[in-house]
Amino acid sequence: MPPLGSRMLIDGQLFGPEGRRSFANLDPATEEVIGEVPEAEAGDVERAIGAARRAFDTSKWSADVAFRRHCLTQLQAALREHAEELRDLVVSEAGTPVALTHGIQLNGPIEFISHYIGLIDTYEFERALPDVESRGQVSSRLVRREAAGVVVAITPWNYPLYLAIAKVSAALAAGCTVVLKPAPDTPATALALGELAARHTDIPAGVLNVITTTDNSLAGILTSHPDVDAVTLTGSTATGRKVMAAASETVKRVTLELGGKSAAVLLQDADVSAVVPMVAGTVCVHAGQGCAALTRLVVPRAKYDETVALSAAVLQRVPWGDPRDPANLMGPVVNARQRDSILAYFESARQGGRIVTGGKRSDRFDRGYYIEPTLIADVDAKSAVAQEEIFGPALVVLAYDDEEDALRVADSTIFGLSGAVYSPDTERALDFARRMRTGTVGVNGGNWFDVGSPFGGYKQSGLGREWGTEGLEEFLEVKTIAFPASA
Repeated sequence: MPPLGSRMLIDGQLFGPEGRRSFANLDPATEEVIGEVPEAEAGDVERAIGAARRAFDTSKWSADVAFRRHCLTQLQAALREHAEELRDLVVSEAGTPVALTHGIQLNGPIEFISHYIGLIDTYEFERALPDVESRGQVSSRLVRREAAGVVVAITPWNYPLYLAIAKVSAALAAGCTVVLKPAPDTPATALALGELAARHTDIPAGVLNVITTTDNSLAGILTSHPDVDAVTLTGSTATGRKVMAAASETVKRVTLELGGKSAAVLLQDADVSAVVPMVAGTVCVHAGQGCAALTRLVVPRAKYDETVALSAAVLQRVPWGDPRDPANLMGPVVNARQRDSILAYFESARQGGRIVTGGKRSDRFDRGYYIEPTLIADVDAKSAVAQEEIFGPALVVLAYDDEEDALRVADSTIFGLSGAVYSPDTERALDFARRMRTGTVGVNGGNWFDVGSPFGGYKQSGLGREWGTEGLEEFLEVKTIAFPASA
């Protein structure tokens, strides 16, 4: 049998790279080829969309709630059974520290499927409204939630299996059919998801399709095709704008989880020595390649120098290197393009501020896309490094004068994905959190990340939500039916 993570799934059939064009899947820690995956062509995309359309229109998938629950349970069991193979795939192609695969990169999302398995049983897909009288006739009314249709799911490279599961499990639970297209930097985990579904579940042919490609023009087919009803994307804000534009031609439903430049705000009474060690090192988790990472540390001006010194000390102690070493918090960034983009931001910081520690490509490794944990200080709050998503292991420290200024700095970017507030006065911190224009906020270390919590952003950080009940509803249409009450 071919290695797991090497075959596309279209209309229930698996296709490997043999006899067709393919592209190399690289390990960012070693720059070595870890496998070849098939390169989809326009005809493959059309077949995948056609299969999803046919499966939605003609199979029992969208109507049979119990069957969907059965299939998702099978899929979860298959993922559990093959967890160690998947662990190796995620580490090899994403460069993620293996320690993260015991949480968000693998074990966590496999178990998260239970959320939608349970929600299928409890969600009110149909409910009655009170009767109404109009012109002498009393009408009864029903509100139905029905599957949106064919969903295109486009996922990025930073948390490849987590994001594929988040989108696919929600869409399938809602009764939709799916075409999944992962980033070309991390194709194998998505292909593995499709292979396990084909081999170990009763999911009908065409309900789930997985295609891989390096050709960005094919994404245009996926997001503009008239047979696609909804698009869900996790990616950059720039990509999100393109998807919205393409989807607008046919007025598709669009769910977007985009960029972030999240602020951790220490209020005037916060204890720097207690908070900074808890916050600063988190920017290095998976080399800072997380959209919700707290990449700006916003502190009182009187505590700025203390914060900078302590942050630098924390970053200098972050364990990083070989992602296969369970002691490491961060490995490489995903590719040379990303590495060079991050280094360009560091050069910008040198021109308008100060690199306190790090700020360069690692000299500890001969190969691999490693960058040192980096602290940036003395930059303007409107500078590029303080406003734009660097997507690397970099923390920017910014000062404020009073609480209103702190809120202004925190909300000064185009993003609004996440944030944090710290104060020994919990009510004061909660009041500040309520005023922030962002989709998630942690107060005094409170953890908002959970399968039951809706996740998404304000402003240009996106549209819609994942997880929670809201994550299911992103893939449901609403229908109102009225009929004579005496019927």
